[in-house]
Parts: sequence; C-alpha cells; structure tokens
Amino acid sequence: MLNYKLHIVSFDIPFPPNYGGLIDVFYKIKALSELGVEIYLHTFEYKTERSEELDKICKKVYYYPRLNSFKKIFSSIPYIANTRKNKQLLINLRTIDAPILFEGLHTTYPLLDTNFNKRKVLVRMHNIEHFYYKGLAKSETNIFKKLFFISEAKKLKSYEKILKKINYILTISDSDNQYFKKTYKTESVYIPVFHSNKTVKNLTAKGSYALYHGDLSVSDNIRAVKYLIDIFKHINYPLKIVGNIKKLEPSFLNNNYINTSFVQLKDQNHLINLLNNAHINVLPTFQDTGIKLKLINALFNSRFCIVTKKMVEGNRLESLCLIANNKKDFTNNILKLIDCDYTKKEISKREIILKEFDTKTNALKIVQILNH
Repeated sequence: MLNYKLHIVSFDIPFPPNYGGLIDVFYKIKALSELGVEIYLHTFEYKTERSEELDKICKKVYYYPRLNSFKKIFSSIPYIANTRKNKQLLINLRTIDAPILFEGLHTTYPLLDTNFNKRKVLVRMHNIEHFYYKGLAKSETNIFKKLFFISEAKKLKSYEKILKKINYILTISDSDNQYFKKTYKTESVYIPVFHSNKTVKNLTAKGSYALYHGDLSVSDNIRAVKYLIDIFKHINYPLKIVGNIKKLEPSFLNNNYINTSFVQLKDQNHLINLLNNAHINVLPTFQDTGIKLKLINALFNSRFCIVTKKMVEGNRLESLCLIANNKKDFTNNILKLIDCDYTKKEISKREIILKEFDTKTNALKIVQILNH
C-alpha cells in the first residue's frame, strides 16, 4: 500500500459513471484508492446528485456549484471553464499540500489565479477540446448551438495554452499524446482510459442483433444514429439503438423505422447484458479526438465491431475491428458478419491487445509520475 495524497478536480460528480468522461474519472479514483492513494475529490454538481459511494473511496469529497449563466457565453474564457470558477475550490486546494490532478480544461480555472509553486500539477485531457468542439459544430443542426460550439472551439484553442503552467499532461489516446508533445514543452504521457472491465467475455458464437449505444444528447452520436437508420432500411437484420432515448427529439421515436428499435438504457448491468447478446456492434463516429468508451465496452463485452476509421485512430485497436468509412462498406461488412461465428481465436487476440487498458497498470503509471 502506498502513502500518497492527491487532489482530483472533476468537472461533474463521477458517480454513477454513466458516460465516457465520468467513467474515466470514477474508475481512475477507484484504482488509485485501491493502491492506497488518499484522494481529496473536488467536484462540480449540476446534473447528478451527491453519492455516498464516493465517500467510500475518497478521503474527503468537496462539492461546488457550477454557475451556468448566459452572460458567461460572452467571456473570452471558455464557457466550460468559466462556469466552474470557484474561490472556495482555490482555498481548499491550498489548504492541503498535495499534487493536483485537474480533469480536463473544464476544471483548470484555478491555474489562472495561481501557479501552485512547488506542487505537482497534472491535467487529464479527455480530448483535444478545440478539435472536439469543431466536430460538434459540424454535426449540430441547431444554428444557435452550432454558433456556440464554433465560438467555444476558438476560445478553447487559445485557453489551451494554460497547459504551459503545469508539470504533466495525461492524454487518453496516443494520437492526442503526439499532438500535445508537438505543441507544448510540458511533459505529455499517454495513459489509456480507465473503465470497469477486467476480462474479455467468453461468449457464444452468435448474437441476435446489431447494436449502437451512446449518449443520445451529443450531436455526433445523433448524427451516427441517423446514419445507421439509413443503412438498416436496406438490411433485413435488427438494429437496437441504446441510450437515454428521452433525450431524443420526439420525431425520432414517432417514426416506424424498418429493422430499427430504440431501447431506454436502465443502468450499466443493462448495457452489459445488451452487449453480451449483440452479434455486431456498429460504431460510426465523425470525430477522431479522445477515446470512445463505447468501443472499449464492446470489445470486452460483445462480439464483432464495425467502426469508422476515426473511431480507432491513435488507440491501437484497429486490428480488432472491421473498418467502414461509408454506408456501402458498412452494409457489406454487416452482411458478411451476420453468418460469421465469433471464435475463441478472436477472444484470445482481444485478451492480448486489451492488456494495454488494464486499470491497475495505468493507475500505477500515475503513481510513478507522483513519485518522480
């Protein structure tokens, strides 16, 4: 057991870990805690209720309000950072002398006020944020949201220079790591995404349907859903769209799509069960930033995966997937896989490649940085 103290500043309450960024935050905290690291968690609350689960794995949990305000849109500081400005957070970080891990640019406002001299400061970059927001703008159909994303992307590109003030950037993909190494002198280290999976599931040869799962409030995912609905109109095979379907526009659910059904996601166990019974995971994306947790979950818990090239760029998972960059390729690959058996050979191949995503190993990498 180790004897380290560490501040972690999270952009949202990381329990329940029900979307990509929070999954990485929660399972990182859990893995570090199991190694004996004393976690002082600082988290902003605005969507999720407080959880006693965090008290079990953290030394102390501090909560701060996220101050969403229309006026903050007009600031030169990105909205995602400006709405998390908090004086008490700064005081609490100064009170306990320990390294600080900021989760994303979202939480780094304290760095505008102080350099935290003689303290190790790390920032976990879940994306190259200005690329991510440009991608959101391209996928967004609402003109006001599109303009907001374009504006935020410009601000984030300038604000990103705050990374010059820290000691380490922890990237979530190898391609992001290459970008930060080229752009800043700050040391950048690739540490794969943290998640709940421990072993590759030993599944039967056949599943029953194709599956897409994701956060259905994100414009890139909505674009992917529309893309897949159009493909499955012409394929006599069932597709399940899984997520919080309450966030979809009513027009989606009122249509009687051929071969496509929507499933309201209940919890993580429900998702795992759906993955276990899927034969093909169809995972198009139109952005190549960060790492897609939906792909990690599918590779550990399901059978075949068909993805766009952007889903696997910079994460060394290409050899575990079929690549399709247009609707014709998706159609041909789906038709090919419907009658294919998922074999022990495929499971063994995944076990070897997915060792890179072992949470304990990657938590130890952070401990080594703290000890450096």
